[in-house]
Amino acid sequence: MTLNDLAGTDWHGTAELWLDPMGNVVHTSDCTLHVTANGIRYEWQYEGAPHQGTIDVNTEGGVFQDSWHSPTPMRCRQVDLGPALVDLLGSYGAGEGPEWGWRLMLSLRPPFAGATESLVLQMTNITPWGEEARAVRMTAARR
Repeated sequence: MTLNDLAGTDWHGTAELWLDPMGNVVHTSDCTLHVTANGIRYEWQYEGAPHQGTIDVNTEGGVFQDSWHSPTPMRCRQVDLGPALVDLLGSYGAGEGPEWGWRLMLSLRPPFAGATESLVLQMTNITPWGEEARAVRMTAARR
């Protein structure tokens, strides 16, 4: 399965956002995802305010932009895909202290235990010392 195989599909589900350093408190909202041949567009909310994001994939990696997480486009490099549809790694914070990483992974979760297949967009923060911590997970079913 490739991203192109899902082009033109729409998905609806739940977005989870972790802001506390320990990753114990989760903020949830509805989310929608739209897959294109070259990426994904999504919408979600935080504290009632709507937010949108895009991940545009190209041969070198991609560009990530989100109205809340990263309003300035972030260039990302491709990571070994493994089973993921998209696996990108970017960085932020240069010039403002240590450089942090941001990982974006889009996967198609097969149906199991009575659930339907799901599209899962996961974002993790990577500390300057290499530790990954969950930041966002959007889990959605095809409309």
